[in-house]
Amino acid sequence: MTRTLTPLLAALLLATAPMAHAATTAKATMSKATKAKTTAPAPVVEKVVYHVNDSASARVAMNNVNNHLNAAPDAKIVVVTHGKGIDFLLNDAKDDKGDYAAAIAGLTAKGVKFNVCNNTLMARKLDASAVNPEATIVPSGVAEIGKLQAQEGYVYLKP
Repeated sequence: MTRTLTPLLAALLLATAPMAHAATTAKATMSKATKAKTTAPAPVVEKVVYHVNDSASARVAMNNVNNHLNAAPDAKIVVVTHGKGIDFLLNDAKDDKGDYAAAIAGLTAKGVKFNVCNNTLMARKLDASAVNPEATIVPSGVAEIGKLQAQEGYVYLKP
């Protein structure tokens, strides 16, 4: 009887093995599906660099930035200036619509960063104290734009 039982037992084990495997696979698949449903992708942070190389477009650029933030309040925005573009970031800078300091302070309060090219300052023999305190001096405006795009994933806008 032991001889008869052994082949019968082996056949029974072989018959149930695929069902056990299928149940394990289904359980693993359901577990992955459940995890996929509960794990939301991380939100993408919008990062934009605005390039200003002529202060004649400074008001337009700041209006663009303000409109951008109205549409996308969580966007990270950096305004990089060089050449004639730094003029609106100098102390007491103004145009026919008034001084720039209040608009700069308002955008800075919303998280906007303003960068001024040190190469331009040196070429124009301007000291760092000539720059609006809301702004940061960077070694090179164009190099800063390149770094923000290539290394930090910022997109480029030129008003």
